[in-house]
Amino acid sequence: MTNAAGNSAIVKGEAILTVENLTIDLPRGMERRHAVEDISFELRSGEILCIIGESGSGKSVTANAIMGLLPSSIRPSRGAIRFKDMDILKAREEDVRALRGRAVSIIFQDPLSALNPLMTIGSQIAEVMEVHGVGTPQGRAQAVLDLLDEVGLPDPLLIQHQYPFRLSGGQRQRVMIAMALALGPDVLIADEPTTALDVTTQAQILELIRKIQRDKHMSVMFITHDFGVVAEIADRVVVMEKGKIVEQGKADDVLNHPAHPYTQRLTAAVPRMRDKDRLSDAKSPVVLEVQKLNKIYTSGGSFFTKGRRVHAVNDVSFSIQKGRTLGVVGESGSGKSSLGRVLLKLMDADGGRILFNGQDIAPLDANQFRPLRPYIQMIFQDPFASLNPRHTIGQILVVGPMAHGVSAADARAKALELLKLVGLDEGAYNRYPHEFSGGQRQRVGIARALMFDPALLVADEAVSALDVSIQAQILELLTKVQKLLDVAMIFITHDLRVASQICDDIAVMYRGQIVEFGPPSQIFRNPAHAYTRRLVSAIPGSQWEPAA
Repeated sequence: MTNAAGNSAIVKGEAILTVENLTIDLPRGMERRHAVEDISFELRSGEILCIIGESGSGKSVTANAIMGLLPSSIRPSRGAIRFKDMDILKAREEDVRALRGRAVSIIFQDPLSALNPLMTIGSQIAEVMEVHGVGTPQGRAQAVLDLLDEVGLPDPLLIQHQYPFRLSGGQRQRVMIAMALALGPDVLIADEPTTALDVTTQAQILELIRKIQRDKHMSVMFITHDFGVVAEIADRVVVMEKGKIVEQGKADDVLNHPAHPYTQRLTAAVPRMRDKDRLSDAKSPVVLEVQKLNKIYTSGGSFFTKGRRVHAVNDVSFSIQKGRTLGVVGESGSGKSSLGRVLLKLMDADGGRILFNGQDIAPLDANQFRPLRPYIQMIFQDPFASLNPRHTIGQILVVGPMAHGVSAADARAKALELLKLVGLDEGAYNRYPHEFSGGQRQRVGIARALMFDPALLVADEAVSALDVSIQAQILELLTKVQKLLDVAMIFITHDLRVASQICDDIAVMYRGQIVEFGPPSQIFRNPAHAYTRRLVSAIPGSQWEPAA
């Protein structure tokens, strides 16, 4: 008996992929000698095995070694990777190439960078089959439509002719899954496939992977740093730290009774839904009041046709007081980031008022707003992209204040003070962004935002790309900074668990409108709007905890 790829059938529960004492060396001069060191585990047929750990733990290196996709600078020095009877590390390149996609396939984390922007969706899926000599042109064309339908994409006849940039993040991820399934593999490796997705899209992708795994009796290796995802999908779990496996076992045992201190630390850092609201002074003065704010995007159109109008921010009204945090939550496309950009005057509003300390800043032009800009600061999602790689951390921190007339000595003193506040030593001042981890760069981003003593911080997905333990540290830091400086904060996020941890009030956005507003306990315990109920129900592995 064979499957669509011509592979022999495998008995359910037996080991299909085995990693034995695998060690992969890193180039000299790195912070440790090995990317992975002496790791052993097995993936059984018909199961979902989750590999979990922080960035740098060796998860993705292990996946790339299995796929034969390691860069030339990183090579295995000992051990074996066995798929059925083949040792992938000792096999000829042409044999590994034949295995790749046909027997073992991978879904990458960022589909936009993995997909060819110059090829249509249908052409890219068909190319997978064509390269392996599977089917006729007519047969491949029909297979493309069947795969697009199987992964739940709407109107396959139309979408096969679209380019990647025209699809949403969730739709692009579905295309990646279709490509991975094109040759009917026995093993599917999913490398952080839901990290950048909002909760409802993430829930859909997880359910899709589960359904495909059940229907096709595949084995899935799911790489993630999110224990909520593990709770939703895993049969067994492997926990990795700094290139080593520190714990492995059944999902229930590892999640609920972790034995290793590192696993215990990771599970403790997972954000949980708070049952009680944060205590704060409800009588503090209002820093920002937004009244019937609107932002409309127009696209396309010509002399003969009408352009498309999207109401990204639609009659939005709210206020935020000194020392309080307002969480803005919703799916991608709900208008969260557009709202943030309009409040920061990175885009002009198309209507409404933005009262900052009583002054309407909405009608101000760039020159009129410039004296106020230092007092409204932003913490970006990707600190590496927002930090100049050619400047030292010190230069990055002092350039803004010095441009506004602060002396070099005063700016340096303030920078050193803030580096200490955010948990970095003075030595960071003369180092460059690439010398820091993601969490450390985010600390630099927070310090930069505080250099002007702002009255309002806007944090746009400031922790979404971070591991759970680093995420917990940054949330704790933001809470500490807010208490010390009494700054107001707008916290934009798609992670409702994070919002419940740090926010005093929650605004739920849907299609440009605020459909629900209130304290976290009300929003998440007793959501009134159907959209909010859908968001809450989609939280992976959600757990409630009483507030400390």
